[in-house]
Amino acid sequence: MDIIIFILVIVALIVVHEFGHFVAAKLSGMRVDEFGIGFPPRAMIIAKKGETLYTLNWLPLGGFVKIFGEDGEGTDPRAFSKRPRILQALVLVAGIAMNLLFAYVLITGALMTGTPRALSDGDLSTARDVQLMIAGVLPGSPAANAGLIAGDTIISAQAGNTTFSGSDAKGFISFVAQGGADTTIALTIQHADKKQEIIVTQPKKGISVSDPSRAVIGVEVATIGVVPLSLLAAIREGAVLTYGATVLTAQGLWHFFYSIFTFSADLSQVAGPVGIAGIVGSASQQGLGDLLSIMAIISINLALINLIPIPALDGGRLLFVIIESIIRRPIKASIARGINAVGFVFLILLMVVVTANDIFKIVG
Repeated sequence: MDIIIFILVIVALIVVHEFGHFVAAKLSGMRVDEFGIGFPPRAMIIAKKGETLYTLNWLPLGGFVKIFGEDGEGTDPRAFSKRPRILQALVLVAGIAMNLLFAYVLITGALMTGTPRALSDGDLSTARDVQLMIAGVLPGSPAANAGLIAGDTIISAQAGNTTFSGSDAKGFISFVAQGGADTTIALTIQHADKKQEIIVTQPKKGISVSDPSRAVIGVEVATIGVVPLSLLAAIREGAVLTYGATVLTAQGLWHFFYSIFTFSADLSQVAGPVGIAGIVGSASQQGLGDLLSIMAIISINLALINLIPIPALDGGRLLFVIIESIIRRPIKASIARGINAVGFVFLILLMVVVTANDIFKIVG
C-alpha cells in the first residue's frame, strides 16, 4: 500500500508540474500536441480537444507535455523554438511555479485539516489526538540513561503507589517533582509504533534552573495535539510556512550539490526514491494532514531541483534560452541534444547512487 500511495503522490506532483508548462504554452500561443498522464506506451486517448491529445499511458511514473518544436526544429511560427525567448522562459518556469503554488495549497489544506503542534491552554477545547510528548532530553540525565529520546510519547507514569496518566505537561513535571530524589519512576511510552515500559532511576535535584531543589528526570515535555485552523488563518500561516520551507529546501540543495562537486557529500542525510516512499507511507498512516505536508515538501523539492541549471532539467533549458538571448542566435539542436544527454546521464547516476544508499540503510 505504501508503494501505491507513493506512486500516486509522485504522479500527481509531476502532472501538476507538467500542467504548468501546458497552461503557459497554450497562453503563449504554442502548439501543444499532447498532454499525457504516465509515460508511454499509450494506454488510451482520453480526449482530443483542438490539436491536443489528452492521453493515459501505461508507465505510472509521472506525466509529460509535448510542445511542438522543443527540439529546436520546425518552421511553424507556433513552435516552441520560434516563439519569443521571453515566452520560452515563461513556459519553462511555469512548471516550477505550479509546484510551488501547489505546495502552498497543500500546506494550507494540511493546516485546515489539522497538524500536530504544541498546544496552549486556549487550544485544548478544539484539539484532538492530544498527547504528552518528549520534546527534548538532557544528555547524561536519568531520562537519557534510561533510553528516552525526543519524539517518544508518555502514556503513563508510576512512582510508588502514585500514578500519572494524562497529557498535561505541567502536571507531569509536578508529578516527578513530588516523588522526590532517589525515586524510581516507571514510564509507559509509545516509541515509534511500539509501546514500551522504561524504568527511570534516581531523579536528580539541581537540574532545574528555576528551582534547583526540585527532582527532575531531564526531559522537556510538551502537550501535543492536532488543531485545525480556519480558512483565513490557514491561508496566512500557509504562506509563511511555504516560504520558510522553500528557503530551507533551497539551502539544503545548495549544500548538497556543493558537497557533490567538492567530493564531501554525506549521503546518510539524503533520501532517494526508496527512502521517500517510506516517508510517504509513514505520513499516510499518521493522517491526511501529515500526508499533505509531506506532499508539499516533495513538491517544493521538485520545483527547486528543476530550477538547477543542469542540462535535461528546466533550469538547464532556461540557461540555454538565456545564452541564446545573449548571442542572439539559437544553439544548434545537435549541440543541445548532446549537452542534455550528458545532463541526463549525470541525473541517472545520481539517482542510482541515492537509491543504492537507501537500500544500504535498510539492509544495514
